[in-house]
Amino acid sequence: MATISTKRTGWHKFTVYMKRYWGLYAMLLLPMLFFIVFRYMPMVNMQIAFRQNNIILPIWEVPWATDPDGSTNILANFQRVIEHPPFVNAFRNTVVFSVLDLLAGFPAPIILALLLNELKFKRFKRITQTISYMPHFLSWIIISGLAVSLFAPDQGTVNVILYDWFGMEPINFLNRENSWIATVVGLGVWRSLGWNTIIYLAAITNVNPELYEAADMDGASRLRKMWHVTLPGIRPVIVILLILAIGGIMGADFDRFLALRNPLVARVSDVLPLYIWQWGINQWQFAMATAAGIIQNLINLTLLLAANFVVKRMGSDGLW
Repeated sequence: MATISTKRTGWHKFTVYMKRYWGLYAMLLLPMLFFIVFRYMPMVNMQIAFRQNNIILPIWEVPWATDPDGSTNILANFQRVIEHPPFVNAFRNTVVFSVLDLLAGFPAPIILALLLNELKFKRFKRITQTISYMPHFLSWIIISGLAVSLFAPDQGTVNVILYDWFGMEPINFLNRENSWIATVVGLGVWRSLGWNTIIYLAAITNVNPELYEAADMDGASRLRKMWHVTLPGIRPVIVILLILAIGGIMGADFDRFLALRNPLVARVSDVLPLYIWQWGINQWQFAMATAAGIIQNLINLTLLLAANFVVKRMGSDGLW
């Protein structure tokens, strides 16, 4: 009888809870359907990477991938991708750009948020913040047009200033490999700087004001308060965003490199998303492109798990 009574009590609590919060669960239905239909169901087609390259037959009727001698080898497409020189080049370029983006782009919004937080003139702070996150709403096609106008070697604004003010020779920013890399990384930081700053400014508002008052009583300078109060206060947010950034280190922006690349810098501008697009769409090598995409995502997943593990071992809260 006690067991039945306990079950009835638990069921009663459940029904009361659902009557109160059923609206919230109803609102979750559409997002759940979206992820099921557009995220999980398409995963069935990941088996293309393990089958022969054929888009005519239904996926279930396509034979498994084979080696050159005709023997079945479901990992044959992965071996072809890893041994493919364009993939090796795209993999190397993706790592280089992702590391540069992480080193240059991750601390930049933190620094800007700290500086904006110290501004006393609220109107100037709002104007600066608005101007800084406006580039986020520009497409890379528009930014590439601006880059051509600004960095053109003959009449570009930057080269005109360098020549007229400093007497320097024009720099071909977009047609030389080293300068192209620096320009692309700088444009990426400029586009995302203000938008990412919003997250850190929101985190700073949650820092306990009493900590600043205690620091003032101890005679701490602004720099000391930023280092010993503000940064520790937003550390959990910094850690979470760092883990996510590391987890997406192999996912270079497709739009950025497609819009800014040109034949003169093809060797350093080919990244994994472009490789997958070129071989999957242009060359109709869907099996190899799918295998390359799986390799890319597996590396991202491994980096995400490793970063979360290291962060938790260091005493911070991870993603889970």
